[in-house]
Amino acid sequence: MLDADLINELQTKGARLVDPSAGHESRRGGAGPSDHKAVTLAGQTVMVPVHTAPAFQSPYVIDAPDGTKGEARVLRDGAEVGRIRFPGRPRFYDLTTADGIPYSKIAVLHGRDVLATTVLQTCIRYESRKKTCQFCSIGQSLAAGRTIAHKTPTQLAEVAKAAVELDGVRHMVLTTGTPKGSDRGAQVLADSARAIKAAVDLPIQAQCEPPEDDIWHQRMFDAGVDTLGMHLEAVTPEVRARIMPGKASVPLEKYFSSFEAAVKVFGRGQVSTYILAGLGDTAEVILAMSEKLVAMGVYPFVVPFVPISGTPLESHPAPTSAFMASILQPLSQMTVTGGMQASDIKAGCGKCGACSALSTYEKLRVA
Repeated sequence: MLDADLINELQTKGARLVDPSAGHESRRGGAGPSDHKAVTLAGQTVMVPVHTAPAFQSPYVIDAPDGTKGEARVLRDGAEVGRIRFPGRPRFYDLTTADGIPYSKIAVLHGRDVLATTVLQTCIRYESRKKTCQFCSIGQSLAAGRTIAHKTPTQLAEVAKAAVELDGVRHMVLTTGTPKGSDRGAQVLADSARAIKAAVDLPIQAQCEPPEDDIWHQRMFDAGVDTLGMHLEAVTPEVRARIMPGKASVPLEKYFSSFEAAVKVFGRGQVSTYILAGLGDTAEVILAMSEKLVAMGVYPFVVPFVPISGTPLESHPAPTSAFMASILQPLSQMTVTGGMQASDIKAGCGKCGACSALSTYEKLRVA
């Protein structure tokens, strides 16, 4: 089995762990990626669902790591199909901020070398079940006491500096719940990036809904944001209205005008969008949308939907590996031909690639 195919299989079917304590601890529920375990497979960090309903029935079992090389076998029906390693617990988790907040409540390690935080752990969409994105669990982390509602620029700068110095973090993701106001969170992201860049040289991706005024793209860039993510999640009006009724009030036309303005500021391939495959959009529709995005210079980061516990979609089935392959294989051809590989992105989810096999398929195209 090719590495890309195995990654795709693990991300759609999940895996059962012989030793759940191996590696960096996983999270149940809360802001994503949740219900996953980070592993390293063929040099690529991969987020594998381990606490989801599909994972409990998965044909894949990850053995306990051996005592010498730290490798663990990936088994299917008792036969070895691959080997992985588990990234360890980051050292910066042992520290607290100057005002007494554990660093792990300010930002967390995603995968192996990405620092991530939700600057505002509240969202105008989440406050009403009639408006909330059905897959979202942003409020669970806060309710469980695993984070704080608002991370200040000073706190973020302190933690980012430590994560780089102690754990070799290479880039950072700043996302946010959508606040009231026309900037859609761009202001708080710009303030955060400015403080972080003053403390440490760390590439940053900001993620928010399209601001009403396109001037915010330049303001975020000037503050130190290197790449921008504005996430569609679903691509057809029918699926958007059903899955994320509040966010669907922002029309696709607004996303596309904002994408166009952002590419002029950040550059081709440095603006991206998350698309969750498996929510109802067909492979053909996702590929057609991706073709349009690539032509604009926007990187379509297509990932398999993972049902998160405690959300309205916790029982929604994950997409099949065949469905994902039918998207990711031709999509990798699109991105490579369009000159927009994950490896060329300066920071963020697309660069990390741990939640999708897309970047691994891209490497196969280039090899």
